[in-house]
Amino acid sequence: MTCPRASSAFDDFTGEARALTVGDDSHRATPPLGPDSLIWRYYGDLRVQLLGFQRLASTENSIAQLAQAVDDHSVIFGDFVGRARRTAIPVLHTVYSSDPHTWGQKVRDFHRPIKGQMPDGSRYHALNPELFYWAHATFIDQVIYGADTFIRPLSYAEKQQIFEEGKAWYRLYGVSARNQPETYDEFVEYWDDMLDRMAPNRVVRYGAGYIRKGVPRPGPIPAWLWWPIATPINAFTRTVLAGTLPAQVKTAVGIEWSASRERRFLRAARVIRALAPIFDRLPIGLAYLPWAAKEIKRSGHDPRRPRVIGGAA
Repeated sequence: MTCPRASSAFDDFTGEARALTVGDDSHRATPPLGPDSLIWRYYGDLRVQLLGFQRLASTENSIAQLAQAVDDHSVIFGDFVGRARRTAIPVLHTVYSSDPHTWGQKVRDFHRPIKGQMPDGSRYHALNPELFYWAHATFIDQVIYGADTFIRPLSYAEKQQIFEEGKAWYRLYGVSARNQPETYDEFVEYWDDMLDRMAPNRVVRYGAGYIRKGVPRPGPIPAWLWWPIATPINAFTRTVLAGTLPAQVKTAVGIEWSASRERRFLRAARVIRALAPIFDRLPIGLAYLPWAAKEIKRSGHDPRRPRVIGGAA
C-alpha cells in the first residue's frame, strides 16, 4: 500500500471533521515498546526533550487546524507551561509505562471533545486521522531529529527502526491509521509535504515569542539582575532552539535566519554531541525525564547500554 501524498490526503479528508477510531479494545493487542527499542533509548532523553520541544510544538501548531484547536480549547495563552505538561506527560506514559494501552486510550479520549470551526467555515476534529497522525508525526520527528542532531548521527537503518516503532506507538491510541505512511521513505516525503503547508498563526507565533523577544523576566527578579542572566539564555534560544526549526516554520513564526546563524547552530550542535560520552555516564535520573527514568529503572535495563544476550547488560 502506498500512502497518498499528504497534501492530497489532508485536503480530501480533514474537512470530514469527525473522529475515526478503531474501537475501544483492539489497540490493546499492540505490544508495548520496551527497553530494546530506540524510542525508549531516545524519546525521554533530556537532550531530545529540552532541545527538541520548540521544533515539536512549532511544527505541530503551524498546521492551521491544529492551531485553531489549540486556540479554541487550550489555555496556552494563560498557562503555557501547564498546558505543555498536561500534554507531554500522558504521551510519555504511552512509551514509558507499565500500562501504555490505558494511557494511549486516555490520550485519545482526551481529544474526543476537541472540535470546532475554522475561519473559512470548514470544521475540524482532533480525532480526524489526518490531524491526529500529524500530531504523532511531530513526535516521531522529534526523536529522529533530536537524537541525530544532539546525541549522535543516526544511520538510515536506525531512522527506519524508529519510524517502524512509531507505527506501533501510534496503534496504542486506537485511532485510524489511514493517513500513516507505510515506509520511512514515505514518511520523509509526507513530512516535506506537510512542511509546505506551514502558515503563520497567533498560536505558533506566541509559542516562539520568547525566541524573538527574549525570555520574559520572572517577577521576583529585579531587572538589573535579570539582564546578565538572560543574555546567555537568549543567545542560546536564538541560536540552538531557533536553529532546530525547519525553514518553513522559521518563516511562519517570524524568525530571520542567515548563513552565519546556521553555522553557529551547527557548531553548537557539534559541541553538544561531543559531550555525549559524559552525558551517557550520568545516572538515569539525571539523563532522562523523571517519568521515563522511573520506568527505565523498573525495567532493570539502561537503554543506553547494549543488552548482553543471555545475561544482564
